[in-house]
Amino acid sequence: MKSDTLKSDLLLLLAASIWGLAFVAQRVGMEHVGPFTFNGLRFVLGGLSLLPFVWMSRKRIYEGSDKDLLKSGMVSGVVLFAGISFQQVGIVYTTAGKAGFITGLYVVMVPIIGLFLRQTRTGAGTWVGALLASIGMYLLSVNRDMDINFGGMLVFFSAICFACHMIVIERFCTRFSTAALSLVQCGVCSVLSLSVAFVIETFVLADILKITIPLIYGGVFSVGVAYSLQIFGQKNSPASHAAIILCLESVVAALGGWIILHELLSGRAIFGCVLMLTGMLVSQLYAIKKSSPANR
Repeated sequence: MKSDTLKSDLLLLLAASIWGLAFVAQRVGMEHVGPFTFNGLRFVLGGLSLLPFVWMSRKRIYEGSDKDLLKSGMVSGVVLFAGISFQQVGIVYTTAGKAGFITGLYVVMVPIIGLFLRQTRTGAGTWVGALLASIGMYLLSVNRDMDINFGGMLVFFSAICFACHMIVIERFCTRFSTAALSLVQCGVCSVLSLSVAFVIETFVLADILKITIPLIYGGVFSVGVAYSLQIFGQKNSPASHAAIILCLESVVAALGGWIILHELLSGRAIFGCVLMLTGMLVSQLYAIKKSSPANR
């Protein structure tokens, strides 16, 4: 139904906006604690914020699905953990705006990965979009001396993981309660992140208290709210369609980094951002046009 599709699109748009500003919160958090500590704590907060919704929706969880729910949540949680880990460590070495645009490359990767999994057919628009996005990423992440930005490459790996996460969520989202699936993947991410943090990072309570606001935003809103919105939104929106809406995350991240953190981009970097955004849009708009009833 069109009303269900519109509702899903609006929820995905809200999720993209929340995630875009989350890059600012993540960047601020890195000034005081390690990346795995920040991720572990924010996913704990995200999981706690979901508990009331899980309780309210407990009767709507697929019957007899406890084992399947845990298995599916663990799969999506591990993939998400890989993505948020690469991203969070990468943000230490790059700006929020650049990280947002590079992360947005998952929009182009979703149909390409789907092609290799034989789930989708990839048309010319996807390859044109991928080419434009690749050139844009080169301009954004490789300087004139041909040195590759380490942070940019880590965020690029996170984009691959986020693309895989979207495909995984598309498969699981209609089988389980949104809140329940989101809670399980939050638990997986928090346990894995804190385990790594205990080994390689140092916990200082005073430093953690300094990032209370970024943690609350990154946990309650970016994790608890936005990932649930993604799961709920994808119930009536395929991954390739959802990706074009979620790519606006990169624009919000760049604006947030500029307005809040006073981050500036060079002309070369801005041109790279424009090419990347153009590539994302070309890839998805072409796919939507090809699948519209008038073209069947």
